[in-house]
Amino acid sequence: MPQALIVGGGISGLSAAYYLTRLGVRPTLIDRNPKLGGVIQTEVVNGCVIEGGPDSFLAAKPWAMDLIRELGLESEVIGSNDHLRVTYIWKRGRMVPMPDGLMMMVPTRIWPMVTTSLLSWPTKIRMGLEWFRHPASDGGQDRSVADFIRDHYGQETVDYLAEPLLAGVFGGDPGRLSVVSVLTRFAELEKRYGSLTRGVLVEGGRTGGKLGGGSLFRTLKGGLGQLVTALEQSLAGRTQILRGEAGAVERSQNGYSVPVNGEPLQTRHLILACPAHEASGMLASVDAELSQLLGGIGYSSSMTLALGYPRHKIAHKLNGFGFLVPKKERRRLVACTWVGTKFSHRVPDSHVLLRCFLGGASGEAALLQPDGAIVASVREELREMMGIAAEPEIVRISRWPRSMAQYEVGHAARVQKIEQRLKLLPGLHLAGNAYYGIGLPDCIRLGKQAAESAAGLPLRIDY
Repeated sequence: MPQALIVGGGISGLSAAYYLTRLGVRPTLIDRNPKLGGVIQTEVVNGCVIEGGPDSFLAAKPWAMDLIRELGLESEVIGSNDHLRVTYIWKRGRMVPMPDGLMMMVPTRIWPMVTTSLLSWPTKIRMGLEWFRHPASDGGQDRSVADFIRDHYGQETVDYLAEPLLAGVFGGDPGRLSVVSVLTRFAELEKRYGSLTRGVLVEGGRTGGKLGGGSLFRTLKGGLGQLVTALEQSLAGRTQILRGEAGAVERSQNGYSVPVNGEPLQTRHLILACPAHEASGMLASVDAELSQLLGGIGYSSSMTLALGYPRHKIAHKLNGFGFLVPKKERRRLVACTWVGTKFSHRVPDSHVLLRCFLGGASGEAALLQPDGAIVASVREELREMMGIAAEPEIVRISRWPRSMAQYEVGHAARVQKIEQRLKLLPGLHLAGNAYYGIGLPDCIRLGKQAAESAAGLPLRIDY
């Protein structure tokens, strides 16, 4: 009987398996897919590194770099080319650069905001007056990101900053996302200072104006698939990997019983590193309330479309990281990354690689369209936005149904209730992007915490 059984072979499950082996436990990992890594899928075509899922991680969160160092991959780490970092917003038929000095949607410099054409004068004036806000007596209450940003900076800021940024990062609707769970730091600044602008400037001043050294984003030269490969190599001979479908969980005398391909597996510790909606179905007969709480966590679907071209066929200067399309202007494209500008080592000088994003909270119907229709519609939008008429030499589509957890209003309270139910179920552990963070570092952190708990170490929640 395995001491620990892990369901899910994405980065959370792989991290849990890795740290269990470091603690002397030989786990069994179950995954239904032919390739491990979950949404981390990397392919190299004509020298272009194509990421089907995430392409990088935030440098400010340490857990991904900690794991990368342990695996001996530190020399492969590269940062984003932040000296070239310009993000454009598509507005009324043209690309408008986001003004310098924005921290998400919070302005920290006056002149760029005065001169930008992205926002109207009434919005600019409102942004200036926001400086004089004081903390409210009811500060700290959860509400939607849209309500939060509208209250501080107005509806236009929601439409042309908050919505496109959050659609690109979370695939979510700011009218439903929780400010406490999604923009935690800003919610804390509001409670402390009232004014977000003043809070950001004061807090930045205390740290020399920096949130952290180096590039904003980091990745691996050969793609994040290098991390998955290194984890697989580290686990070889120390982890049993079963390919198949895990069924409904049952309590057993020694822990839990999980059917895999029809055959029951017994374990003392069960780590569910799968989406919350899958964990919900698996736990229905174990704890109906926990199952219901997990099932209430929403998910959005997304799609990436990589298009590669010979460089001489593209006249666009690619002078930035790419662009975002606000919902008010959106047809199908949510965002587009100009890969060769954002990261070195990803695209040879002979080629251009565009990574297009579709789906999200308001565009999930796109995933049901055939490949040809998707490519044709995106090419038409790129022709209008970037003047690209050439036939792509490389086309790669990755569909990710119900893959991105949505931290909607009330999420923090829901997760607290989930933690309370877990205390009644010793040996059951959860990991993944549904709880305390959607990015790669947070998934690694939660996988590690689940491993430590399963190995008998005291539970430690690192935020």
